[in-house]
Amino acid sequence: MTIKRLSFLFIVLIYNTVFSQREFVFFGSYNWDKGSEAVYVYELDTESGKLTKVASSSDVINPGYITVSNDGKYVYASSDAKMPSGTVSAFAFDADKKTLTFLNQQKTGGENPVYVNVDKSGKWLINATYNIPTISVFPILDNGKIDSIAQHFTFTEGSGVDPKRQDKAHTHSAVFSPDYKTVLIADLGADKILQYPFDATQKQPLIDSQSTFINTKPGSGPRHITFSKDGKLAYSIEELAGMISVYDFSENKLKEIQRVATHTDKIKEGFESSDVHISPDGKFLYASNRGKENNIAIFKIKEDGTLESIGYQSVKGKHPRTFAIDETGKFIIVTNVNSQNVTVFKRNLETGLLKKVGKPVAIKNVTCVKTKMY
Repeated sequence: MTIKRLSFLFIVLIYNTVFSQREFVFFGSYNWDKGSEAVYVYELDTESGKLTKVASSSDVINPGYITVSNDGKYVYASSDAKMPSGTVSAFAFDADKKTLTFLNQQKTGGENPVYVNVDKSGKWLINATYNIPTISVFPILDNGKIDSIAQHFTFTEGSGVDPKRQDKAHTHSAVFSPDYKTVLIADLGADKILQYPFDATQKQPLIDSQSTFINTKPGSGPRHITFSKDGKLAYSIEELAGMISVYDFSENKLKEIQRVATHTDKIKEGFESSDVHISPDGKFLYASNRGKENNIAIFKIKEDGTLESIGYQSVKGKHPRTFAIDETGKFIIVTNVNSQNVTVFKRNLETGLLKKVGKPVAIKNVTCVKTKMY
């Protein structure tokens, strides 16, 4: 084989590797009654930001949060079937055929599931429920189906200073550290962040005997958490206070180093801060505000990990419950529950600022979003 021929094949290989990847976006929605669509899959044009629907499922009710396995083969949703028992459900996704297939469902043992997560190995699923505050851990079978509960914790102690929202514990998320050796659990009702060591090789991977917690500021209401890529910093968005707490996690324990508002000084109440993510390049942090603001707060991440506010972007909708940054880092995709639409924004990679692209996509009662590159 000639050098020219080898060079051609090498160029073809590089082209297929770099340019043949596709990105899909997964949405959940409150469908209330079985029979209407609940989980949607769209393909994202990574040049224009356009979303094109490719699949959907009506096999679950009210998926409030979804996640995708690291290999992209399986989608998992936390949802309410019939109160008081919530459920977690598994789907298989075929990126080539663009099909979404319901696999099975398990009860969570808690009410109002609000968060679901899968570990790096793809062997474990963690779910948080809100009304009846629980954390459940499920084994995942080789075929992607969810097995029966391996661990289950109910949080009966704790409350906060807000009598309407913090009458008791309300677990709102369960987030893996980047090395998947720790799970942080945000308890909005009790103003706590719990920390559990995680060992995927064990039959009960959350090591309860070594769990710890920190108290957050009274009335803060921690909701979601994200880590820096190296795992040395954690950022917690506080729904009730409209703040982000920045924590040093370099010694595997949370130490607050900054607390910064997600809103302008003009907003004095009704913050409803909800979701938080860091851009793939690690330079910017974004946070969503519902309530009176309906915007994305934009922060520059400084060298020491602390945040500097650089602006706000209207989401062009109402109640941005969750959002996702696509894996290329070019776009932010926002789910607006009350206006029942999805808006896509292009990121300026240098400044971090956002610009809306295209028209909003109508999805009834859209609640959550995840992206995955294939």
